[in-house]
Amino acid sequence: MIVRGQRVLTPEGLKPASLHIHDGRLTQVSGADDLPRGADVLDAGDDLVTPGIVDSHVHINEPGRTEWEGFRTATQAAAAGGITTVVDMPLNCIPATVSRAAAEEKLAALGSQLQVDVAFWGGVIPGNERELAGLAQFGVPGAKCFLCPSGVDEFPHVSREDLEVALPILRDLNRTLLVHAEAPGPLAKAEAAQAGRDPNAYSTYLHSRPNEAEDEAIAMIIELCKKHRARAHIVHLSSASAIPLLAKAQAEGVRISAETCLHYLAFTAEEIAAGATHFKCSPPIREASNRERLWQGLEAGTLSMVVSDHSPCNPALKAGDFMHAWGGISSLQLGLSVLYTLATERGIPLEQIWKWNSQNTAELAGLGQRKGRLAKGYDADFVIWSDTETVTVQAEHLRHRHKVSPYLGRTFNGRVKQTYVRGDLAYPSTKPVGSFLKVS
Repeated sequence: MIVRGQRVLTPEGLKPASLHIHDGRLTQVSGADDLPRGADVLDAGDDLVTPGIVDSHVHINEPGRTEWEGFRTATQAAAAGGITTVVDMPLNCIPATVSRAAAEEKLAALGSQLQVDVAFWGGVIPGNERELAGLAQFGVPGAKCFLCPSGVDEFPHVSREDLEVALPILRDLNRTLLVHAEAPGPLAKAEAAQAGRDPNAYSTYLHSRPNEAEDEAIAMIIELCKKHRARAHIVHLSSASAIPLLAKAQAEGVRISAETCLHYLAFTAEEIAAGATHFKCSPPIREASNRERLWQGLEAGTLSMVVSDHSPCNPALKAGDFMHAWGGISSLQLGLSVLYTLATERGIPLEQIWKWNSQNTAELAGLGQRKGRLAKGYDADFVIWSDTETVTVQAEHLRHRHKVSPYLGRTFNGRVKQTYVRGDLAYPSTKPVGSFLKVS
């Protein structure tokens, strides 16, 4: 099979090219007119052909809470959004992925449901340090921890003392520690200060999770990474005031990276109405000035990835007020259109967008030698899409299990036409073509 296009995003930039595919891999990337006689050619014309997106932060919740989401619906949504690989987080499923046995149970739940490729993150909780080697042998690229309560009992948060034990083990296993970085001290103080205030007002929730909680937690992780010469990654960074801390640490050679999320780049606290709990997530969506500095952190390279943090639940759990509703935003299907629209409005080139949502996320997940680029030897994961067509987000078009989303009714540029996983059509299609990816 050969895919030919006039605008193909290669490592050398956007240009006319043909992708030669055999046994699910790219065997050659050559000129658009390099077409062997008799070849099966798919001509993308003037549509964009870009690497499949690698979303390294997704909560799928199967087994155990499959009524919130499951691998079938999540990976169908991913394929419809131009995502060809997702990396599933270790919590909200039951059992949580904090041992090799739990990982094997999750693997058994996959069955033949996968529309895209899937890998797993492991987890760090108090007392599971003896399980980390087994998780690494199973094939997780790293393990996630919470520094504050996670919201589910089966995934308790860790202390500094827990990380003093776990970080050297992960370092020796050549695995990354992923951190939900909110320190419990500032959270407790801020929550107490909001007691008695209107729980339906977004400002009440926002002030209960201040920047200081993220900044203090990140400062501690930087210190521990220095001490143990270990590698850490800050997930879903919301606080722009932490960016100078990260920039300084990175300049000093500390092995720490950070991501931000679509919703922190798309929305602002000022626009969230009373009771609009579909905007609730933790850390929270902050002010417009904070959002601007997140964009600056991305453009400077201090923040190196943009992910969905797709965190769905039953709609009933999003009801009520901001202080009691479940915190999580569903956006798995929307990442290509949302990020492309927001970034191009700022004059950011396509090549940079795909570093943030594909190349760098693949590297983080230990998949950088096979995912995230259209280059010889890589998996034939690509998406064909139109940058001249718009998409208005409507509930009936979303493929994830529940349709609650702050993006409903909004219009974005970029419509996915076809998604391919290792050369097989994943969208539009209902035939499962994805596989589990073990990271060595």
